[in-house]
Amino acid sequence: MAGAAEIEVHECRAVTDELVEAMQRLIPQLSSSNPPPGRTELEEIVASGATTLFVARHRDRIVGALTLVAFRIPTGVRTRIEDVVVDEAVRGRRVGERLSEAALETARRLGARSTDLTSRPSREAANRLYARMGFEQRESSVYRYTL
Repeated sequence: MAGAAEIEVHECRAVTDELVEAMQRLIPQLSSSNPPPGRTELEEIVASGATTLFVARHRDRIVGALTLVAFRIPTGVRTRIEDVVVDEAVRGRRVGERLSEAALETARRLGARSTDLTSRPSREAANRLYARMGFEQRESSVYRYTL
């Protein structure tokens, strides 16, 4: 089983067959309503200056992913963590924490003063992790306009 020391996190700089396969396996564990990205979508994510895709690896297998979104608005640099997913086989072994730490380090380097994320209440373990890491729940209304 994976221990925290056996998990390596790195920023994706190129799309490989391994990454495409891993996302095909991981994204359905995160969302049943959105299909996994294909090679073209992953290439757009990796090439974008607004997104950083992190992956966690245990030995020779990708076991988790996280996307950091960064953008400048008039009040400063904003960052958001999106689509955090950890393979069911290694949950509870600090993979999500390691991914989040890498994203926060990058957010600091980019000049962000804070990083936001959302998590469904049903994702109890993820919510405990975020609270333990120092994320604070905000009093806010989240709105969505479906196009």
